[in-house]
Amino acid sequence: MGGLGVVFKISGEETGGLFSVVEHPIEAGRLVPPHMHTKEDEFSYVLEGEIGARIGGQDFTAGAGSYIFKPRGLPHTFWNAGPKAARLIELITPAGFEKFFEEVAKLISAGAPAGGKQHMELNSPYGQTSDGMEWIPELTAKYGLKLIGR
Repeated sequence: MGGLGVVFKISGEETGGLFSVVEHPIEAGRLVPPHMHTKEDEFSYVLEGEIGARIGGQDFTAGAGSYIFKPRGLPHTFWNAGPKAARLIELITPAGFEKFFEEVAKLISAGAPAGGKQHMELNSPYGQTSDGMEWIPELTAKYGLKLIGR
């Protein structure tokens, strides 16, 4: 997705819909667009590098071995805060949202831009909103970030 990858580790089908697990490699200096989930919680474990995050209105940095909890109902975003590529494992509960990443990958491979209109239209069926988008100018300037897909 132009700075953010996805590696599927455990699908919701394998867990009876209880949870899924994906791995996200993130290029240095990349920001994931702020958003909010209405159906699931996300638990991230930083494998390598340094991840910055804003959850609600609070910013923090998490290094390798740290956990980040992104609960449903709170706008959040995260970024690679370090000078090298970073990786995190994400547990999504309940399962289902991992299919969003499959849909986005199909769009991008068909030539649609990451973060474009078609990408944003996928939000609604997955219960994701674009809450927090007003944070982008501040975060990109403050931390020297570039939005994924651009």
